[in-house]
Amino acid sequence: MIDVRRSADRYRGGDPASGIESLHAFSFGRHYDPDNLRFGAILACNEERLEPGAGFDEHPHSHTEIVTWVVEGELTHRDSAGHATVVRPGDVQRLSSADGVRHVERNDADVPLTFVQMWLAPLSPGGDPSYEIVHGIADSTPYALPEAGAMLHVRRLAPRERTAVPDAPAVYVHVVRGEVRLAQDELGPGDSARISEAQGVELAAATGPAEVLIWEM
Repeated sequence: MIDVRRSADRYRGGDPASGIESLHAFSFGRHYDPDNLRFGAILACNEERLEPGAGFDEHPHSHTEIVTWVVEGELTHRDSAGHATVVRPGDVQRLSSADGVRHVERNDADVPLTFVQMWLAPLSPGGDPSYEIVHGIADSTPYALPEAGAMLHVRRLAPRERTAVPDAPAVYVHVVRGEVRLAQDELGPGDSARISEAQGVELAAATGPAEVLIWEM
């Protein structure tokens, strides 16, 4: 079964007056929806847009695997475990909050920043926080997240290029840019699909290039 969710239907959050725009695919904060709490291991898929100088002040997380994909711009990350990095397009950042960690996320550059941040539930709570950044991840190298029983596939497709969606009990597809066809559905930027018991599903770019994130669970 394929459940398509449109970008226009995401919950709007953030603080526009402070240069922060957030779009939430799942129940989040004041947008509580008991019928939209998670899919597989995924608890949140947030599109964040930060104007230059804007950001999220230090705040806590626990018992969550946080994976970030920068679409454009540069994300400055600092956390209470002593990590300080700049995340750029093509990088995958993972923060395992475990028993508890605090972090800061900012746009310290002079151009707008857009990133997609996904929260996943760990298979086992607790432990020590950990951090990793993989620079320039390739389409042919999935990013494994065994802590959540999940694997992230990045697909950068040329016009009309096709790719197989992993066969898995649960697959989450998020379109970063471009337009694609997923089975019989047309998806655009910010659209997503939740696929249950995926078998033989195919994804194809339209007449232009596309970039898609696929979680296999």
